[in-house]
Amino acid sequence: MAQKGVQMDRERFSCSICLDLLKDPVTTACGHSYCMNCIKYFWDGEEQKGTYSCPQCRETFRQRPVLKKHTLLAELMEDLKKSRAKASPADHCYAGPGDVACGVCTGRKMKATKSCLVCLVSYCENHLQPHYDVPVLKKHKLVDPSENLQQNICSRHDEVMKIFCRTDQQCICYLCTMDEHKGHETVPAAAERDEKQKKLQVSRQQIQQRIQDREKDVKLLQQEVEPINVSADKTVEDSEKIFTELIHILQKRSSEVKQQIRSQVAAEMSRVKYLQEKLEQEITELKRKDAELEQLSHTEDHNQFLLRYPSLPALSESTCSSSIIVRPLRYFEDVTPAVSELRDKLQEVLRDSWTNIQLTITEVDVLLSEPEPKTRAGFLKFTKTITLDPNTAGNYVSCNWDKTATLEKEKQVCPDHPDRFTCSQVLSKESLTGRCYWEVERKGKEVDVAVSYKNISRSGDKSDFRYNDKSWSLYCDGDSYILYHNNDKTKLSGPVSSKVGVYLDHKAGILSFYSISKTMTLLHRVQTTFTQPLHAGISLYNYGDSAEFIKPRQTEGNSCSIG
Repeated sequence: MAQKGVQMDRERFSCSICLDLLKDPVTTACGHSYCMNCIKYFWDGEEQKGTYSCPQCRETFRQRPVLKKHTLLAELMEDLKKSRAKASPADHCYAGPGDVACGVCTGRKMKATKSCLVCLVSYCENHLQPHYDVPVLKKHKLVDPSENLQQNICSRHDEVMKIFCRTDQQCICYLCTMDEHKGHETVPAAAERDEKQKKLQVSRQQIQQRIQDREKDVKLLQQEVEPINVSADKTVEDSEKIFTELIHILQKRSSEVKQQIRSQVAAEMSRVKYLQEKLEQEITELKRKDAELEQLSHTEDHNQFLLRYPSLPALSESTCSSSIIVRPLRYFEDVTPAVSELRDKLQEVLRDSWTNIQLTITEVDVLLSEPEPKTRAGFLKFTKTITLDPNTAGNYVSCNWDKTATLEKEKQVCPDHPDRFTCSQVLSKESLTGRCYWEVERKGKEVDVAVSYKNISRSGDKSDFRYNDKSWSLYCDGDSYILYHNNDKTKLSGPVSSKVGVYLDHKAGILSFYSISKTMTLLHRVQTTFTQPLHAGISLYNYGDSAEFIKPRQTEGNSCSIG
């Protein structure tokens, strides 16, 4: 019926020229109404006739009528447009796929704007109005449209579930409390919601705090991007210059060797040429003398022979030694082994230096430092296999299977090496960077468990792990622990054990020592800045004492006392 009424209004208030609803309506003297623009355009076409007529009744006017907007009719048009919009809602007001439909509309259903948790019905804007006007309905709980309203109905009793059973952690109706949930801890669903809401708020606060923390971390990382690129570019540039200089040095040395060989060749060739000329002159002279002697030997007159013989010159000593033709010749063959020896030494230096360069490069880490592990399992994830470097072992230190260092009474037979200590110490082969964990088991009274830079002195007081700024040493005996660094010592308290654990976070500058027994107890933590890769070290004091790098086991020290 509403649609039919709208259609009738449309016919009554339409312009007979454009056949649409009147716009800026005007009325002629004959009583017919048109859109102002429509009638003006129509009369513009009749100006040549000299008369103007009504398009509907054909009444003529000698003068072109002056048109004025029909105010009342214009207001009626606005009201009609509004009623049309309300009576004929746009398609987007109807419920479509994925929308919650009004539970009251018949035929094509409108979109629901609210759902009532008391009525358990969803309403469109029109059918929702009573919930705003009727006092009883105003008390109902309205929520955003929901398709799951039936989930609020107890499937067993067909009642609204307004109670929460904490025993079974589910919503129930009041009848459920009398049978299957009888004796359970129950509260109103609203009360449980309030309780859960408080916990939810706490969780949200924790999440929001974590978001803030992570956003700060993101900003820190973003701030690191440019310095990293700048540092990398400068390092690449500096490295290229240094390597170019090294190449030029080698090229210069190669050129010098080549030039020296060529110069020596030229000198030798000049000397050979000189000797050759001398020899050729002597040969010529000898041949001349030989000819004279031959001529004299053929003289038949004895008197003439005897008269001429005394005038013959005596044979002089040769100016050239004949030894040059029998001396073993090697020329420049000895130069090649000398250059090969230089090459081998350079390769050895480059190999050691290259390892440190690679470790230094791979140590660069923009990630935020992680905290020190709190459990033994956490430490074991960073277990590092340590082996001893026999080339660093003191003359009385033996290295068994590269794992155990023992102080012997007899001096060990070992080749001289620039890395060898004069005192009873030994370093590991491995360079230590990043995060590492290892354990040492001592057998004997006194042992130092240490870490050190590789460039520590090899002799004198500065070679001792305890008395320089390049190493950190934990002195262990049967009664106590003492930490040494740069001749400073710190007495430590803690359970004495034959096993010591060492944790290193090179980037964070953390070095921690642990006593390992049934528990894993922190003895001391060093916080500093490491400028080079480190090496594990052992120092021994008494003959027969030994220390071994052992493989950590999960079953030991499961309980951690970090401190």
